[in-house]
Amino acid sequence: MGGIQIFSRFFIRSVGDCFPNADLTVLSKNDTSFPALPRRVGRTVFDGAGWWPAPFRTPAFTCQLLARAVAKRPDLILTTHVNFTPAACWLKSMVGAPYAAVAHGIDVWGTPRRGLGPGLRRADRIFAVSSYTRQKLLAQFKLEPERVAVLPNTVDSDSFRPAAKPRYLLKRFGLQPNQPVILTIARLASAERYKGYDQILHALGTIRGSVPNVRYILAGRGPDRPRVEALVRELDLTESVTLAGYVPDHELCDFYNLCDVFAMPSKGEGFGIVFLEALACGKPVLAGNKDGSVDALLGGALGVLIDPDNISQIAENLVAMLKGVHSLRVLRQPAELRARVITAYGYERFVSTVADNLGELGFRPKSLDSMERNVATVSCK
Repeated sequence: MGGIQIFSRFFIRSVGDCFPNADLTVLSKNDTSFPALPRRVGRTVFDGAGWWPAPFRTPAFTCQLLARAVAKRPDLILTTHVNFTPAACWLKSMVGAPYAAVAHGIDVWGTPRRGLGPGLRRADRIFAVSSYTRQKLLAQFKLEPERVAVLPNTVDSDSFRPAAKPRYLLKRFGLQPNQPVILTIARLASAERYKGYDQILHALGTIRGSVPNVRYILAGRGPDRPRVEALVRELDLTESVTLAGYVPDHELCDFYNLCDVFAMPSKGEGFGIVFLEALACGKPVLAGNKDGSVDALLGGALGVLIDPDNISQIAENLVAMLKGVHSLRVLRQPAELRARVITAYGYERFVSTVADNLGELGFRPKSLDSMERNVATVSCK
């Protein structure tokens, strides 16, 4: 799953936790199944259009929205992707329900979808996952600042915990237990190169001069892999780089625990949930200082922020982190890294922020006052 999918699942769960007695209707354009969520008093109904062939999926999803809106007459409409704001706006005019949308990153500051502006401007509230995304939204779409709030990502602290380097991964990749490892997890695609894996490859020659046995593991699959393989050969890094391919969910935590430093010097990240996952495993993190990564690392308090275009700066900081001599002392305190990221971005904090934002729309959880409404959630994958 990508960051938007992970966020969507947490968001749906949090709405259910805020309104345990409410009926939730979850609609997804591309999913065929719904994840298991904690039991609740109210009903959660799921309908996915992912079974339909791609050319028919949008019409099928539109029919689902229309049928559910007529049948349920929702009190509140939520969409976890801005591309559905035109549909949410249409539903609002049909049933009179307010709607809110989540903005993540390149979905709003890249090339915007036609009709996105009116859908965003008519939204009753917009949740931006970082201050950076919020600033981009305000500048690009001329929105009213009071209607755009920050709702950061969260992390599953039960699924991501510190542990010893997994023996099966050491064996799989031919690593020694004390061999220094740099890890990046990203989809390998031309549109994702902003995540900075090219920059790490170019810095690796310098890093090897100080840390000769370093191994860079680039995990993820995608159409950019042949180009990356060619770059690795061109830079004579074959012995120092492992392209790990797809990482299944059940191995993700083990990959974080395999590394000594998680590095993704991005310059187009809306937030970067991978940073939170690595920190929850107690791992030092290096990120770029030009995007939403700054929010994820609390402005540099939880990790190292560098200029993602400065190869020498990337190399210098990664060497210091691998050798354990970086000036940021918290990098050498795994338990402290984990505790601080959970305090800032744990699920309880996330639910509290969701509750506050829904309260601004007039939908306050029953624990805060007596108001109780039915909530319809429009999600996507």
